[in-house]
Amino acid sequence: MTKQELAKILNITRPTLNKWEKEKPELIKLINMGLALEDQIEETKKYLEKLENIKKKAESGKLQLKWKDKK
Repeated sequence: MTKQELAKILNITRPTLNKWEKEKPELIKLINMGLALEDQIEETKKYLEKLENIKKKAESGKLQLKWKDKK
């Protein structure tokens, strides 16, 4: 994410973001951690949806597993 995009998300100007980076580095660190957490939550939601679809297929008997027998 660019600094311009981050400023837009935070609804601040780019100069304000630059000022925060210099004067409040811990605030910027917390913001970045929060954004990273948000991304992780979205990824987890996607995996959960996939698992729910697999569960539905399994419950309906439509799930076909492919096993590779290694001998």
